[in-house]
Amino acid sequence: METVVILIMALACLSALLKLSFHGWRGQAALSLAAAAAVCSAADMAASQSRQRIAGWLEQPGLMLDATVWLTLDVGLAIAFCILAAAPRHGREAMLAKALLWFPGFMLFPSLFALLAWLIFSLPGTDFTLTGCCLGAAVLTGFPLIARALGWLLPEREIRLELLFLLSLMTAGLGVAAAVNGRTAVEGTAEIEWKALGASLLLLAASAAAGLAIHKIQSERSHKKTKRT
Repeated sequence: METVVILIMALACLSALLKLSFHGWRGQAALSLAAAAAVCSAADMAASQSRQRIAGWLEQPGLMLDATVWLTLDVGLAIAFCILAAAPRHGREAMLAKALLWFPGFMLFPSLFALLAWLIFSLPGTDFTLTGCCLGAAVLTGFPLIARALGWLLPEREIRLELLFLLSLMTAGLGVAAAVNGRTAVEGTAEIEWKALGASLLLLAASAAAGLAIHKIQSERSHKKTKRT
């Protein structure tokens, strides 16, 4: 379970850095400064935690389900940004794409908080405020450099958007695994529900027929417009 949570946090940080590569230097500096300030201000809170308390949080099903809700919302916003930024937009869609570009994600700050707590546990005897300030300085300088490096390694905007989309899907899958945590919603059965199976197949066939009909109508309309022009 702990490994799954670590992977989710790593993907959240990587997604934030990848989104940061779409900014100019001003946007990168502003978001990095906000993340660094959050890390520095959370030093005392991270120092008050313990390994046992964090492990207890990971074993609470209700807390993990609540975290999965925020994670799902985070993934949905990231996917929406990828869709809106994939093609030139105008009006409200362009404004929404810009707003989503400035949104680093809900999971970035918990991930940085977990990293800060891990550093405090790994450096006993070191001043907590000093550790927080050092990590904040690393975030302030490292985030723009990594974002620039990603932009240099992947200069094509479309490839970075596709990679961000795939990372979001991976994060969503890991979120489901973290929420389930070895539990199943219903008990398995060896019997086949023929009525439910038949209804599902009927619904699938009706949806396919409706899709083909709509596609044919749209093709005929476009063909007529082409003839007129």
